[in-house]
Amino acid sequence: MLRARFLIPLVVFAVMVVFLGVGLKLDPREVPSPLIDKPAPPFTLAQLHAPEKTFSQKDMLGKVWMLNVWASWCVACREEHPHLVALSRTGVVPIYGLNYKDERADGIAWLARFGNPYQLSAYDRDGRIGIDYGVYGVPETYVIDKAGVIRYKRIGIVDPEIIRDKILPLVKELNRNG
Repeated sequence: MLRARFLIPLVVFAVMVVFLGVGLKLDPREVPSPLIDKPAPPFTLAQLHAPEKTFSQKDMLGKVWMLNVWASWCVACREEHPHLVALSRTGVVPIYGLNYKDERADGIAWLARFGNPYQLSAYDRDGRIGIDYGVYGVPETYVIDKAGVIRYKRIGIVDPEIIRDKILPLVKELNRNG
């Protein structure tokens, strides 16, 4: 009886150590999203540079595209930005921005200063659309197929390795498969 009293907490502790060890090996940037393989949540937002015009995910039906959630106040976005500018220059995939919880003037000034990789940016001042997309924080990037289905989500910076190893092969496959 005395042995069982000490053995049970020891087993529980060992199980907790195993779960902790497994958890520490996971990449927080690869959080599984319930949106993968589901239609992109609908939205219609004013454009950042042209508030009288709107942009909707429906406008992109028939095209493979990237949606990048960014903000002028985001330090990681500044690190990611040159990689998006370089990708946009290749013309391989159109990149659209979702300016998230930002001041319009700050977002416009930021793009003027660092370059604009986006075909256009939609303006999500209150973060409502970000919530629908399950945004944990900026930057976040989505690859959306021709049918409007989310095929990839990246939390955090998109760097040259992610572009080369994940995004470009996926975009090529999605464009090839109709």
